[in-house]
Amino acid sequence: METLVSRSKLTLLFVTALLMTMLVSQTACTMGRAQELATTNTPIPNPYLANPLFAITHFDSAQTDSMPYGPPFGVFKVDPRKAPLVYGGPINIITLASTDGNYMWGAGTDRVSYVYKPNGVWKTVATYNALSEASGGVFQPIPNENLLKFGLSSAVGMTTTTMDSQLKKLFGDNYGDRMGNGAYVVVSKENVLYANYANSIYGLALKDPSNPSAGIYLRYKLDDVVNTIEGNNPPPPAGTRIAGISITYDGHIIIVLSNGVAVINSDLNPASKNFYRFGSDEYVSNSIAVDEKNAIYVASDKLMRKLIWTGSTISDKATDGAWSSPYETSDVPPPIIKFGTGTGSTPTLMGFGNDPDKLVVITDGAQRMNLVAFWRDNIPDGFVQKPGTASSRIADQIPVTCGFTNLPTWIQSEQSVVVYGYGAFVVNNIPETVPEELKKANKILQVSLMGPAYPTAYGVQRFAWDPSAHKWWSVWGLPDVSSTSMVPAHSQNDGMVMVNGWTSANGWEVTGLNWSDGVISHQTIFGQYNFGNGAYAILQALENQDLLFNSISGPIRVRYGN
Repeated sequence: METLVSRSKLTLLFVTALLMTMLVSQTACTMGRAQELATTNTPIPNPYLANPLFAITHFDSAQTDSMPYGPPFGVFKVDPRKAPLVYGGPINIITLASTDGNYMWGAGTDRVSYVYKPNGVWKTVATYNALSEASGGVFQPIPNENLLKFGLSSAVGMTTTTMDSQLKKLFGDNYGDRMGNGAYVVVSKENVLYANYANSIYGLALKDPSNPSAGIYLRYKLDDVVNTIEGNNPPPPAGTRIAGISITYDGHIIIVLSNGVAVINSDLNPASKNFYRFGSDEYVSNSIAVDEKNAIYVASDKLMRKLIWTGSTISDKATDGAWSSPYETSDVPPPIIKFGTGTGSTPTLMGFGNDPDKLVVITDGAQRMNLVAFWRDNIPDGFVQKPGTASSRIADQIPVTCGFTNLPTWIQSEQSVVVYGYGAFVVNNIPETVPEELKKANKILQVSLMGPAYPTAYGVQRFAWDPSAHKWWSVWGLPDVSSTSMVPAHSQNDGMVMVNGWTSANGWEVTGLNWSDGVISHQTIFGQYNFGNGAYAILQALENQDLLFNSISGPIRVRYGN
């Protein structure tokens, strides 16, 4: 690894950034910032997770994407070829906490791994080829050397034709259908990892917890999930699929299907299933948030819902606290990256403990999306539905502009909203121009090319909720920051939010933006190697400030000399 700038230059950089922040202190944005309610309340930990942090996609049951840790301030040039790698992919959503702090679970579209991690080590000790088994060999395990070869190559100068040929050669002719496997995962307090592969739910555990290298075994399994859960009266709609997995605060597994939600015992016994079916015209493409009262927050492409797990059934009754609300969507499908015409967000909870407003937030499906906050519990007395909103359940919504002077046709995201306190952060994943050949490509092909070979997406924006006025306001927006497809992450200690994108100057990079003013406070520059492409994954950092980067070829560990 090579630091690009000297310590003296870094000092100058941050003094300059401080002066810039002071200079804008008279702007409306900064005047508004003074009104932002400072709150350190965080979600109540789920006692059935392996760890309060990282044991579930999006970090916690509230799906906040906020963590204590973050990388150091500065600009760093990293050679990803020298970073230790855990093979997986081509999509690696998250590396998950184990009940043993020396290890993490790695989950991706191809396999599940158990990873040894203390003192800077990053080593696979056990692997389970879940997709190959679940698909009956239709999807063969991707050889490690093929994943490595792809990570070491570059997409610069490639076309959809040449990249498709390369992906077929390395990942198999059916590589485009690997999407969705191992996408949303959870690790229980028994150190069982639950993940979806093909049409099965796997509960994977260590053969010998005292000797993890003895391997991973299949402890629980639910086969033919859609038909087993839904039955045939009526039969599930064609194309019904597994969309997400979570766990309740009383230890039940939640299975999100594209047309409803099921709750089942942790041993995946089908006799224990409870299923709530959505409308036949609805489709769910993301996972869910869960609160400490076992409320389940799920968004289809038509409605945002709060359902209640009572301990014996899934309730949609208002007397139990349940509700549903429409929100704005588009009739036109987005050209790239995003799935469907509704929200691209897994719902995120905002407001905890004694915070005055309790909300659940998403970005909606409008072509130029809005940030939408729904009242999580009772609608306040006297609250009047706001103009332009779809129901009085919507506390407020605000257009996302990302600071563009001339708004592009599309501002949309496939990522959940990052939440810390009453602050929220969103990204735009749609480039201003998308060539026709890329629109027709499968999602893995699109995400492999966008940036180095075709125009990248630009635009990020930070918002804050004002509980005294029950409204959003924009803190800052940046139209020149690239975020292609990776889920952003917030560092509480560093006060920064991180994105992964492509620039012509640096190639792939992780960019850290100051939470208060958007000034760049961190850059990890990977260059043109595909290793720097996060491909629908999520950004993470470890306790010692190491970056855990879930690359397209597998999670790599980046050390900064700490």
